[in-house]
Amino acid sequence: MAVPKKKTSKSKRDQRKATWKRKAALQAQRALSLGKSVLTGRSTGFVYPQPDEEEE
Repeated sequence: MAVPKKKTSKSKRDQRKATWKRKAALQAQRALSLGKSVLTGRSTGFVYPQPDEEEE
């Protein structure tokens, strides 16, 4: 026969949510940093296509 599971405490729920948000914030910070680096042209560890310049 099926038995209901125990209820998860609010503190455990909040702890999981905080961990998830902290990971998301860290990834957003890294993405912003990489974007700034690419825009300034100072990035060394990121390869992206350069626009082709035609010589005449």
